[in-house]
Amino acid sequence: MDDPLRHHGDVEARAAALDFAVNVYGGPRPAWLDAALLASLDGVGRYPDPTRAREAVAAHHRRPVDGVLVTAGAAEAFTLVARLRPWRRPVVVHPQFTEPHAALEQAGHRVTPVVLPEPFTLDPAAVPEDADLVVIGNPTNPTGVLHPADEVRALLRPGRVVVVDEAFMDCVPGETQSLAGVRLPGLVVLRSLTKHWGIPGIRAGYVVGDALVVAGLALNQTPWSVGATAAAAVVACTSPEAASEAHRRALEIRDWREHLEKGLADLGLPFLTSAASFVLVRVGPGVHDALRAGGIALRRADTFPGLDGSWVRIAVRPPELTDQLLAALDDHRPSA
Repeated sequence: MDDPLRHHGDVEARAAALDFAVNVYGGPRPAWLDAALLASLDGVGRYPDPTRAREAVAAHHRRPVDGVLVTAGAAEAFTLVARLRPWRRPVVVHPQFTEPHAALEQAGHRVTPVVLPEPFTLDPAAVPEDADLVVIGNPTNPTGVLHPADEVRALLRPGRVVVVDEAFMDCVPGETQSLAGVRLPGLVVLRSLTKHWGIPGIRAGYVVGDALVVAGLALNQTPWSVGATAAAAVVACTSPEAASEAHRRALEIRDWREHLEKGLADLGLPFLTSAASFVLVRVGPGVHDALRAGGIALRRADTFPGLDGSWVRIAVRPPELTDQLLAALDDHRPSA
């Protein structure tokens, strides 16, 4: 790996017979989403306009439009945050998705990592008081920890921007602990539509939060970065029609995850109870590579600060696929 911070699960999944590395919903897309994506092709002869998508997000989260920015996935938002200001002391709370850390370094910033000890629950006091930017995931990738909203809010300070990556919040039934509808100075929430709706090839996401911060992010955004199809996906996936399906998927993911966690417990493998569409598991050294050689892709975890090669992240899948993975893990237990 040239840069471990830029290593992602899609690399693990290439040529795998069973993919447990990519955190994309393991079911079909709804017909109404496919219809919206197909209809968007009628507009590709014109330059894209994200206005309707911004309005849809604002209505979905019950907040003003000036606090919304539609982005080409969450990855673009991390880059915009990194370039927003000459940050004096940007902090990334780890273990977590490494792209914001990588984006900050690419923009020339020296990042202060705050590495939480197991079980990786947030301690606001661990963040240096002079931090002017704090980035945290909720629920956090790869730990699956759902931090209480009050704990995340406790990170806010005058003059500080707190960026909360809620890419997996839609996995949580009722989206408890979400701050996407909260209006506070310095608070910015990032959301992604690619995972829950199974459209990673369409870079669709958005930012909601402090209108002054959002306006600054918009100034650095590349013109027309959100294409017509991505904008259509945002409108469709934040519509009232999508709400019931989003909740159904959250409940289904919860059931699939409980099946996986029960199987791991039966095998005696240590894991963290998760609130997301993946589970962090300590399988021991060498198991990741052995399963990969057998065509089963797990997400290696040693590229996340605070974790080592004994950990893997396992994506939640339907029970019939999970049972195949559990059988393979059983074959590779140290006692086997």
